[in-house]
Formats: sequence, C-alpha cells, structure tokens
Amino acid sequence: MLNLRHIEVFHSVYVNGSISRASLALNVSQPAVSKVLKHAQDKLGFSLFRLVSGRLIATEEAHVLFRQVAEVYERIGSLQLTALNLGRAEEGHIRLAVLPSLGMGIGPAAVARCRAEMPGVTFDLKTVHHDDIVRSLHERDTDLALGYKPPDDPKLADVEIGSGELVILYRTEDLPDAPPRLDLSLLQDRDFIVLAGAGPLTHMVSHEVASRLLDITGGISVRTYFLAAALVRYGAGMAIVDEFTARASLAPGLDFRPLSPPVPFSVHCMHLRERPPSGTQLGFMSIIQQTLAGARG
Repeated sequence: MLNLRHIEVFHSVYVNGSISRASLALNVSQPAVSKVLKHAQDKLGFSLFRLVSGRLIATEEAHVLFRQVAEVYERIGSLQLTALNLGRAEEGHIRLAVLPSLGMGIGPAAVARCRAEMPGVTFDLKTVHHDDIVRSLHERDTDLALGYKPPDDPKLADVEIGSGELVILYRTEDLPDAPPRLDLSLLQDRDFIVLAGAGPLTHMVSHEVASRLLDITGGISVRTYFLAAALVRYGAGMAIVDEFTARASLAPGLDFRPLSPPVPFSVHCMHLRERPPSGTQLGFMSIIQQTLAGARG
C-alpha cells in the first residue's frame, strides 16, 4: 500500500494545508509533491484531498488515515532520535532506571547536574521496582540501574556509590520534642504505615523489628516510600523510610530522625557485566556519588 515517501508527503500536505507549503516544508518541488500524492491516492483507491474554492480540503478518509499516519510519524521521529543518540558516541546517551525512592530527589538531581556539566549527554529516565531491575537490564531497556542491595544475578555487576540510613518520618505535631535519634519501640503505641513488598530496605525493617521482639503493626500497607510519605503528611501515621525519600518529602509540619541504633544501607549502580560502563556513564556515576554525598550534608 503506502510506502514511507507516500506517508511523508501525505503528512506534510495534511499538516500544511496546501501543496505549495508542503513542498517548502519538504524542500522539494510542487510537481514532485503532487506526483507522490496522486500515486498514493491511486494506490489507496480513494481521494485524500479535494479542491474546494481554490483550497485543498482533506476528505473524511484522510482524517481517519491521518490518525494512523501521525502515530507512524511519531515512531519515525523516535527512531531518528535513537539513531542520533547512537551516533553521539563522544557525547553519550544514558538510559537510567532508579528505584522510586531514589527517583524523588537523587536521580533527577544527578541528571540535572550532569546536563549542566555535560550538556551533550542525553537521558532516558524511568523508575523501576527492585524486582524489575534484572529484567530491565537483561532486556537492554536500561544501561544503568540505581538501587540498594543488588539482586543476586551472576550476569550483573555493581559499584557501591553511596550510603544512607533508615529514618522515621513523622509530623512535628506528633513528636514536638523529638531527640536526635528515635528508637523503633516508639512505634509500638502509634499508627504505623507498613512498607510491603520484597525490597531490601523492607527486609531490613522486618529484620530489625523481629530481632528486637517488637510488636509493631500498622493499619495501612503501601508498596512505595512515596505513598508512605504522602500518608504521613496527611496524618495517617508514621513511617520508616530511607533518608533520601524523607529529605525529598520534607514540607512544613514534617520532619524525620534516624533510628537508634542506626540502620545503614548502601546505594549501588548496577549494569550488565558484558556491558561495562562507557566513559560518559562512568562520569555520570561519579556525579551520582557526589549528589548522594551532598544530600547527606
């Protein structure tokens, strides 16, 4: 049926509203545009445009077809961008996956800093849950993944680039005179927002509670630290979150304190062993490391 040249000409005529403007946009002659458009209509077996009072008017069939052509054109644009990024070997394109808790502040801050220092580097940034990190890397959908304890996979390599602590996030009105650190036992008599799921930090919290024989239960269970922070803000209870989520969630009336005794964790940048980081990616990893250190003061 239609080839890419037909699609390109039809799209340009439809968008520009005339053969003359389409020819200017495509940088070809008007007869060339008219010839390709006529050939497209002959292939389709129906008219795409009619001349009414000197104006080119799209037919109903053209309106229907354009919706599909617009999607094709968008895909072509995406393909061209990908090809452009692949050709930018000296500048680089980084596909970065971050855990939601690191996507609230650390990930965006590091990307912004990298763009300021290396404006030629482009990014594709997304959030993934811990259980999806391996799949995202194996499917070549991600170059680097930023998370906590690396998944147990022999094909993965990682670099420890920072650390943090678990903290209790709370409303200041609920703990007006909070000490520098808070004991987990504080939560036994209060509303507690439980972090569910199989992530490494969730396991750390569960282990800490169990090892100290504490009876901490909650009436609300969530899957992301972002939701936990939002619930704390609305007065639904207190939550144990990573310090980066707590810092990114701070607002008037909210505060956090690290646990006593401390419960530290490490932050890792992961990649496939068979695809070691490029020079650009190593530079970005250094920026993430600096961003993590700066966030902790």
